[in-house]
Amino acid sequence: MTSDPRDYKLDVAGVSQAASRHASVQKPQHDRPFLSVLFKCCAVYQRVYRNASGDTYEGRCPRCGVPVRFVVAPGGTSERSFVVE
Repeated sequence: MTSDPRDYKLDVAGVSQAASRHASVQKPQHDRPFLSVLFKCCAVYQRVYRNASGDTYEGRCPRCGVPVRFVVAPGGTSERSFVVE
């Protein structure tokens, strides 16, 4: 069996192999709430994140810039995915 010439080990001072293996699978500590939005105008998907005050989710189509705004309210929906036409 021959070794792939691209195979190599990286030795990073201060980081153990176990720590580096677990670092890639750990979730960020501060998950930001988001909605999954499909913009039909350009047929693209975009995450729309909640603002700092926590009362709305605001975003734009990544291609054409159409703005969207979802208000957080007590009588609202628990859905997390939306299609914007």
